[in-house]
Amino acid sequence: MDDAQSLCHTKWDCKYHIVWIPKCRRKVLFGRIRKYLADLLHSLARQKECKILEGHLQPDHIHILISIPPKYSVAQVIGFIKGKSAIHIARMYLGQKKNYTGMHFWVRGYFVSTVGADEETIANYIRNQDEEDKRLDQLTFFTEG
Repeated sequence: MDDAQSLCHTKWDCKYHIVWIPKCRRKVLFGRIRKYLADLLHSLARQKECKILEGHLQPDHIHILISIPPKYSVAQVIGFIKGKSAIHIARMYLGQKKNYTGMHFWVRGYFVSTVGADEETIANYIRNQDEEDKRLDQLTFFTEG
């Protein structure tokens, strides 16, 4: 319980491993958008009193380890982060100025897993995602030939 946080009458330690992808799993999360998106996701999480403990942006998906207070549901927080980030991306990178509707940057769903005693394992997995993807790409490259 050394990581426990508190609200008025509650001690809590609620952490989740979450993964989501852009529409059609397009490889669009690189370059300038990658740095911008990292800062934006942290800012949006703070608005919901959440904290991104680990995060990694791959070209075609996002992994985060996030701490969410029990007064918010995971769906509320992730819906907020995905919705607001899509609007920001449309304004900054797609030239939309206002009334951003009808276009979707992220897919509707996401993967979520609760993190218990294996928090360090999940954090290491997120940290080392690049190396694992490269290793799997190499295996695929050699087996397809």
